[in-house]
Amino acid sequence: MKKRLQKAIADAGIASRRAAEKMISQGQVTVNGELITAMGVLVDPDIDLITVDGEPLAQPGKKRTYLVYKPKGVLCTRDDPEGRRTIYEILPEELQHGLHSAGRLDYSAEGLIILTNDGDLTQRLTHPSTHIPKTYMVKVRGKIGEAALRRLRNGVELDDGKTLPADVSPVDPGIQDKNSWIRMVLREGRKNQIKRMGEAVGYPVLEIIRTGIGPIEAGKRMKPGAFRKLSSSEVEILRGFGTRSR
Repeated sequence: MKKRLQKAIADAGIASRRAAEKMISQGQVTVNGELITAMGVLVDPDIDLITVDGEPLAQPGKKRTYLVYKPKGVLCTRDDPEGRRTIYEILPEELQHGLHSAGRLDYSAEGLIILTNDGDLTQRLTHPSTHIPKTYMVKVRGKIGEAALRRLRNGVELDDGKTLPADVSPVDPGIQDKNSWIRMVLREGRKNQIKRMGEAVGYPVLEIIRTGIGPIEAGKRMKPGAFRKLSSSEVEILRGFGTRSR
């Protein structure tokens, strides 16, 4: 059955559709030996020979999605020239094939990340218009005051524009030391956003832990380095979560 080239690449677990479109436009994809750089080309993965960076496209297999608790000091990329540990190395080698990360998490942060070979799910989780909420526990330097919390809730002006309103609340204010823990629920994912928001309100960020992606939460049993396969019902819940901007 024919489908758009970018969807065929996504269905094979190589990347999301947006990333597949970029691969096509950058000249990384051929179909039956012909270089394709335009969108809208229809292919039949069962008949056509499709290559990405010279490698034949694998036949679409069973969709697999894993929830992984990334430790600090682990990258979300597939390979690292410096030899640092990557998120894929947490999974057993036999489970790593064909997976990509649905989003990113800072090298110095810990917490939840989703690895999948489901391109449509990745598109849903990462597209800016869906506003999938992600929950974080954030440690900031100093005793954070109500004025700073209010600014974080209402949106902070950064060099790439004002952030969306966020759910922000202090955590156990009565037992904190000289620094503060706050709970943040963000509905966008700019680069280094939490760190930049903290700097903007005068409270540098010391630690970031992502505890939730949409309705999926880490729970008490998930520790750094742990992973589990998401059930089909959990994946369907993720597909339907969030709201699209108009």
